[in-house]
Amino acid sequence: MAVEGYRGKTVVVTGASSGMGAATAQLLVEAGAEVQALDVKDVEVAVAKTLAVDLRDPVSIAAAVEQLPDRIDALFNCAGLPQTFGARDVMAVNFLGLRALTEALVPRLPHGSAIASIASTGGADWPHLLEPIRELLAIDEHAAALEWIEAHPEIVDSGYRFSKACVVVYSMSRTADLLSRGIRINVLSPGDTSTPMTARFREFYGAEFWDSRVLPIGRPAQPVEQAHAMLFLNDPSSSYVAGINLVVDGGATAARLMGDVPVPEGQPGMRPTGS
Repeated sequence: MAVEGYRGKTVVVTGASSGMGAATAQLLVEAGAEVQALDVKDVEVAVAKTLAVDLRDPVSIAAAVEQLPDRIDALFNCAGLPQTFGARDVMAVNFLGLRALTEALVPRLPHGSAIASIASTGGADWPHLLEPIRELLAIDEHAAALEWIEAHPEIVDSGYRFSKACVVVYSMSRTADLLSRGIRINVLSPGDTSTPMTARFREFYGAEFWDSRVLPIGRPAQPVEQAHAMLFLNDPSSSYVAGINLVVDGGATAARLMGDVPVPEGQPGMRPTGS
């Protein structure tokens, strides 16, 4: 994969302390980018600058934005929380914080820049959630958005799947306007990936369920495999790639849709064809 497009470019990576965010930051450093890392935890990758930020807190986000360069060539939204943190925090980090940071940085993104955000195959049911997601997207104010989230527990549930569906729809909804400014925006939806978050997922769903899942490729992804996809989405050479939700799941969605492997109970958006 060509990565020369990042040499000398200034990029922002959230969630750079571990998992896919750390792998993305490492690849960007190796590609010659000036990496501005944002995380609530310490970042071990040798980035140009690390800023502490709590994506649940608009004040923390604004303070971090003030310390970022005036020009940002690419934004990589990699930070996220699993279900075990509770719906309010999960929604605040996975969607509201992501949106707030992205919108704050749009004025600093020049023509030819790009945004890539990590969603999940867990958000695959977004087409069936468009109405409530659009309701939430219409609420700009952080506190009001949290009120909406707390008022709709039957939709939000644990927060994880719904937050990831929101990331997909938000990115698609911003595609046309951002393209008019010369900015591309895309989404990566990883399937099973071995990260520090995996233990949390196993805890939430239960060991029996988690360990019985069938992965067509025979293993979970490694974080760097998803990171390569993130770099592809934001690379200047991907200049015609815009508004997509790139599913990188080792063939799991295809196999489930075709009925070649069982669909895990309660996993929406992956029903076998004809069912």
